[in-house]
Amino acid sequence: MMPIVLITGATSGIGKATAYLLAQNNYSLILTGRRNERLQAIKTDLTTQYPDIRVLTLAFDVRSYEQVKSFLDDTLPAEWKDIQVIINNAGGAVGFGPIDKGNPEDWDTMIDTNVKGLLYVTKVASKQMLEKKDGHIINVASIAGKEVYLNGNVYCAAKHAADALSKAMRIDLLPYHIKVTNIAPGMVDTDFSLVRYKGDKEKADAIYANMEPLHDVDIAEAILFAMNRPKHVNINDMVIMPTAQANTSHLIREEN
Repeated sequence: MMPIVLITGATSGIGKATAYLLAQNNYSLILTGRRNERLQAIKTDLTTQYPDIRVLTLAFDVRSYEQVKSFLDDTLPAEWKDIQVIINNAGGAVGFGPIDKGNPEDWDTMIDTNVKGLLYVTKVASKQMLEKKDGHIINVASIAGKEVYLNGNVYCAAKHAADALSKAMRIDLLPYHIKVTNIAPGMVDTDFSLVRYKGDKEKADAIYANMEPLHDVDIAEAILFAMNRPKHVNINDMVIMPTAQANTSHLIREEN
């Protein structure tokens, strides 16, 4: 039986692309997200395309420890409890502006999702890993966890925390032989900017204008690569940028 992989934030973007790539490779999948309709549509599509795989969908909010514990521990069917890989993908930015004009509700959303959600899911879903002294935790962070940039303040802080947690987890879980991988993408063409600009499509589209960003499948392939290393090999950290982007502040756009 193929390993069970848990993917948070699986309803779109990197999480969804990773679900499809892992399904192609016959992994058993636990897909989580807040939008149950999308989860069910993805499950139907995956099991139609790949009838030999198993898919379990769980609609809950990673920002709530009570929901995380309920869905990933208290009510999780016994045949799904042996999770071998956790992909902490749920995250994102909300709002864009200087710190003095920031919205505390946006701050709470970013910190609760990118930091607390990662902690809650890891604590609850890693129980079998600790018992078996085997497993892999993959945290999808960001280049914003390596560098800060203008108007990115709290999102950068949250992703710096995720980056630090990956390092800390690697130390804490070393006696249990659990791998921890941090993946830090640059610009990826997903719903990220649309959410950041609260549905303003014009602003969101302008972020990727006249340049080719990364695609969600590029990060999914990196995740699969890290998962497929031999048991004695751990990919600690991957920084993945589009060719057109050097860092958070320098990129090149082609003229029309």
